[in-house]
Amino acid sequence: MRLNQIPTPGGPPGVLGGKKDVVSTPAQKQAAARAIGDHIRPETGTSGSWADDETAAAVKEFDARDGHGWLASGALKKAHETWGKQVKSLMDELSSEEGALLRADAHLFNTDIGVHSQVNSSSLFRY
Repeated sequence: MRLNQIPTPGGPPGVLGGKKDVVSTPAQKQAAARAIGDHIRPETGTSGSWADDETAAAVKEFDARDGHGWLASGALKKAHETWGKQVKSLMDELSSEEGALLRADAHLFNTDIGVHSQVNSSSLFRY
């Protein structure tokens, strides 16, 4: 990377000279939030439940019956607990993103109103 030159067109999105596809319309934000709420979160939860059942069956199968069990049982159980925490984190993040998408327009609108009020109160020219 050279810091003594202007970036060339066609660079990565969000970089000077790159594509400007970051902006989305309110309808696109609503559609994304709807997709998260209607499909992604529920299907992630369903997949997580299926994995819970299958892993619990495997842990039970490898567990000790007569005082001797497989080491795999404890390892599977520990891995499943870690995986469960990761799934919960993902579900929480999806909920957060859905809410942020739904609130984005109101937040930006309120910010614009606040800036307008500040500028208008300190300006000689009233709008």
